[in-house]
Amino acid sequence: WFFGHPEVYIMILPGFGIISHVISTFSKKAIFGYLGMVYAMVGIGVVGFVVWAHHMYLSGIDVDTRAYFMGATLVIAVPTGIKIFSWIATMWGGSIEFKTPMLFAIGFLFVFTIGGVTGVVLANAGIDEMVHNTYYVIAHFHYVLSLGAVFSIFAGFYYWIGKMSGRPYPEFWGKVHFWLTFVGVNLTFFPQHFLGLSGMPRRYPDYPAAFAGWNYVSSIGAYVSGIAFLVFLYVCFRTFTSKEHVADNYWGEGATTLEWTQTSPPAFHTYPEMPRIS
Repeated sequence: WFFGHPEVYIMILPGFGIISHVISTFSKKAIFGYLGMVYAMVGIGVVGFVVWAHHMYLSGIDVDTRAYFMGATLVIAVPTGIKIFSWIATMWGGSIEFKTPMLFAIGFLFVFTIGGVTGVVLANAGIDEMVHNTYYVIAHFHYVLSLGAVFSIFAGFYYWIGKMSGRPYPEFWGKVHFWLTFVGVNLTFFPQHFLGLSGMPRRYPDYPAAFAGWNYVSSIGAYVSGIAFLVFLYVCFRTFTSKEHVADNYWGEGATTLEWTQTSPPAFHTYPEMPRIS
């Protein structure tokens, strides 16, 4: 776990960067508390190495060690919370455009916040004794990493696909993809909190009939999510076969980073020498 748990945080850090780009662009504002966001990223990376034993509350470690790792796990919520509140503050008072990348960024805030709140619950060693290795842990982990990574990747895809390919994506179908994904994944994983609190263990292929209701709802959500992915494949097909071309900076005044000064797609050798940024 000394390797496995920091890996979880490292995997989500690129997603944090993508979300910062997208929210800043579609709010037409610089990111709020930039320096605090940077220190929060560093804090997540550092603290991520000292919380790993919260996976081992029931492995026989002594009470003092459990108390330390419980405190350390709760502490990592602080830099994560700084990032969430900074993103919300960036949107506050901004001239927001609800394009597909922004919808996925807002969806990321929703799912990641739910995952963070349930993570605070699981950090408590006493509660973890009751829900360890149940579907509550499955729900928490999917909300934090799986959905957090997926929503940030989709936000980045829709944000930069025009720059990478030179072709526009179909906005209507992009929004259909978002809503089907958002509804589908929440239908899939949110009921699993209830299953875990009811005592349904993970890693078992069968379960008592008492758990059938929420599992049925979760299955419906999985089918909706599958349909959403088919829509995404259609979006990719429409994008890469489009005869239209996008402008160099097709997001307008909110997109102020260096790549938006280049052609879409950029030339093979973009700069003959390192550009000077003022």
